[in-house]
Amino acid sequence: MSQNEAKRLAGEKAIDYVEDGMIVGVGTGSTVAFFIDALATVKDRIKGAVSSSEQSTQQLRGHGIEVLDLNATGKLSLYVDGADECDGNKRLIKGGGAALTREKIIAEASEKFVCIIDPAKQVPVLGRFPLPVEVIPMARSLVAREILAMTGGQPVWRDGVTTDNGNWILDIHNLSIVDPVGMEQALNQIPGVVSVGLFARRPADVVIVGGQPPIVL
Repeated sequence: MSQNEAKRLAGEKAIDYVEDGMIVGVGTGSTVAFFIDALATVKDRIKGAVSSSEQSTQQLRGHGIEVLDLNATGKLSLYVDGADECDGNKRLIKGGGAALTREKIIAEASEKFVCIIDPAKQVPVLGRFPLPVEVIPMARSLVAREILAMTGGQPVWRDGVTTDNGNWILDIHNLSIVDPVGMEQALNQIPGVVSVGLFARRPADVVIVGGQPPIVL
């Protein structure tokens, strides 16, 4: 099975978690794009969506799905998003698409977080994929020095990329994250850090791997 086919299967399987009358939280990325296409086939059953990025917002609106403001919707029943890595405890690295902060906000606001991935995203220990950290632009060098001292990982500025929030991304290479919750908490304390691409304190509730049965708590 190709990686693209696995992504499509994962995206379509997530529709099983969409219930009538829901406002659905929608993430960002290539696997989520397949979910949005599938969501369009049942759009008459839902009230609308809350989107984590301008990219997903455009795709949703292109399908005629209303995009709503999280401030107006309150708590969501369901959030569907992909990941760059997923360990055996459904903890994730996200942010390859630079939408990690909005993704983390919607995940926190949702009762159920369904993560959709292809098999290549499964790892025994997080860190093979560089860990994205969103930073206030003026703090880029400060945060990079602090992260190097704290973790030993190598921060690399994702030059030319500005998030939808107007911030920058540092990608932290050469990590082996044996304590994802602890690292997430520690990195969040560095002044200038907006959000860390570790979804460990609030991991996924369900992981759908394309072509495999869902992994549930």
